[in-house]
Order: sequence, then C-alpha cells, then structure tokens
Amino acid sequence: MFIDRAIIEVRSGKGGDGAIAFRREKYVPKGGPAGGNGGRGASVILKANSHINTLFNFRHSKCFIGPDGEKGGIKNQYGHHSDDIYVEVPVGTVVYEEKGHKFLGDLSKDGLELKVAKGGRGGRGNTCFKSSTNRVPKIAENGEPGESKRLILELKLLADVGLVGFPSVGKSTLLSVVSSARPEIADYPFTTIVPNLGVVNVKGESSFVMADLPGIIEGAHQGKGLGLQFLRHIERCRIIVHVVDMGESGRDPYEDYQIINKELKEYGFGLDKRPVIVVASKMDEEGAKERLKAFEKKAKVKCIPISSLLEEGIDELIYKCADLLKVTPLFPLYDEEQLEATNKVYSLPDEEKAFEIKHPNDYTWVITGDKIVKFYKMTNISTDEGMMRLLTKLRELKVDDKLEQMGAKDGDQVILDDFTFEYYR
Repeated sequence: MFIDRAIIEVRSGKGGDGAIAFRREKYVPKGGPAGGNGGRGASVILKANSHINTLFNFRHSKCFIGPDGEKGGIKNQYGHHSDDIYVEVPVGTVVYEEKGHKFLGDLSKDGLELKVAKGGRGGRGNTCFKSSTNRVPKIAENGEPGESKRLILELKLLADVGLVGFPSVGKSTLLSVVSSARPEIADYPFTTIVPNLGVVNVKGESSFVMADLPGIIEGAHQGKGLGLQFLRHIERCRIIVHVVDMGESGRDPYEDYQIINKELKEYGFGLDKRPVIVVASKMDEEGAKERLKAFEKKAKVKCIPISSLLEEGIDELIYKCADLLKVTPLFPLYDEEQLEATNKVYSLPDEEKAFEIKHPNDYTWVITGDKIVKFYKMTNISTDEGMMRLLTKLRELKVDDKLEQMGAKDGDQVILDDFTFEYYR
C-alpha cells in the first residue's frame, strides 16, 4: 500500500539525575562531595533509507520514545548516556512539526539524518557545586527534560520526469510502454489513485525516473479530486511532461491544457517555471491529427505526437527528455533564505519572557514559562539547599514582586508546574 503522509510522535529521553554523595573511606579524611553527573538521554533521529519507498509503517500514529539517561553514582561515577533512537524513512521525506507546521528538514539523500528530538543533558552531581564558600554542598540537579513533538511526514517522490494531465489521457499507458512499471490501466477516470514510478532506459545514455502523477483536475491546488494528495510529488520533478488527449473523448484539448497549467501555477513551488514537454496522446484514433493541428495553432506550442498503442513517437519523447535533463538543474524545495528563516535562533531575553503569571481564581496563582519550569524540573528540592536554590531563583526573577503587584494576598496558593506553595510577603 502506498502511503505518502503520516503523523508520528517523538519523545527524547530525559537526562539522568545528578547524585548527592560523600566520600566516607577509612583513610580519606574529609573526603568531601562525590556525587557524579547523570548521563544524557537518547535523541530521536530520522534517517533516510533508499530501500524504503512508502510511509506504510507509519499509517497509524506511532510514538517513538528514547530511553532516559542513567543517574549519576557515588565516587563521582557518571551515569551512562542512552543510545539514540533511529527511525528509518523513505528518501524524499519532508518533515514538519505539527504545531505551527514548522519546516524541520528535507531528507532528500540516502543516509541523511535529522535530529527531531534532542535528548536532555544529565544533571550535575553535588561535586559540581563545591566552592570555597560551600565545601559540603547538599545539592544536585535533576536531568534536563526531553523533548516531545508531533511530526508530519510527507513523502515527495524523487522523479526526474513527471507525467501530468487530466485523468484517462494515457499517462499510465505511456509509463507502461517506456518502462517496466505495470500501473493499473482502465477506460474510466481516476483508475490511477497512487503515483507510479518507472525507470526509463535510454540507449547509449543514462537512465532516468519517470512518475505518473494522478488526480489533477480543475481545482486540484485547492484539494479537489486527488489534487493536494499528489501535487506534492511534482515538486521534485526537473521536467514536466504534459499529456493532452487528442482522442475521441469529447473533451477540448486546449481547455484541458489551460486548466492544468493554471493548477500548476496556483500550487506554487515554481512548477510553472519548469521545462515542459507537451505530448499529444492517442494519435491512433480517428480525427486526432486534425485536433492536434487545431490545438497547436491555438496554444502556440509544438507537441510530440505519440501513440502508446502503436508505440509511435515514443523514442522521440524519450530522447527529448534525456537531452533536456542534461541541461536542467535540480530544483530545491526550499531556497537558502527560507532555510535561514526556519533555522533562525531567537535569544531568550529578547523574544521570550522568563515567566508569566495567571490568576484562575481568587486564591490561586499559576507561574508558567518554559525557562522557569525547566529550572524547576532540573532542581532537586528534596534537600534544604535545593529548595533554597529554587526560592533564590524566583527572587532573582522578581516573581514575588510581580505577585504583589498583581494583588496576591498572604496565604494564597502559588503553583509552579506540580509544586504548590503558599505566598507570604
């Protein structure tokens, strides 16, 4: 089954907690702190594999979870890092984050890797907190939380030549003649409901890949027919072969030609700027020559007449494609400016508040914000020193001043993630 779109969830591993420990050996007086750091959590990495050609394995939402890092140990023993999780996807997979449809990467080459969820770093043990003023620290960090994301995977086929045109104009028949592909062929519209790929061998030349792309009708760029489902596969094609029916279907070839060109332009990705070879199909049918002559005069284009049934004009088309591919560059899906904008790094002080306070009811205040929540999760508050570290951080950020300014009263509940305490001025 050909599946070209899937949604998955990825969760990287949490870093291991740092340890609180002290050396207590018989012949080591005043051994001091000896708590080791935690290990790094596993990252989740997508890897392109040329031996996979569909997203069938992801047809149901799947969750890929990386293991947590090992906790730090006594005697300054560091916890083990967890092995990263590799998820293999077809070459040509484009990855977006579901939230905001943010572009993450294009796995367009075999073996290319994309880290989609970074593992959390290990927390520091109490040895790291030793100083001249605190010789015996009883504080350690918890491991950094991992990342959790829902991703959209879209497969965009890697084909050199794409066949476009209305349903039942002869695209599948043409592909079956020029390659070993065996698409379903019948005399009713939308026989082809999945893209078909075929390798075309050119005598004395290198081969190229041709794709039969179904479902393009008027309104395809808005999702009508099978439009949006398969228009994405044209994005990587270097050459477009526009197949126009000159048979006795009763359709107007010129009108069909105009509609398809409009859909390609409206869809974007520069499809209207790709080299186009116009092919007049079904030239073995009665009246085809007259219709071709009228079409070329009206559309002002030169067509390659073919008959897939009689295999006439096929060689001319193949060599025309091969010659054009020699001088046609690859068309990247995203230019450098788009990639730079996507990967722009925003500094936290300028772009994001350290915290926000919400007031859901008269006696409750909720502190939110990625920065402060992450600090809390990485602070071990099971010791007095750990609790003081958290409270000191809240004072540094002037959380208490903000609460007073917003009208908090003594005894009100203040909630930070899963930690609740009472407010007093």
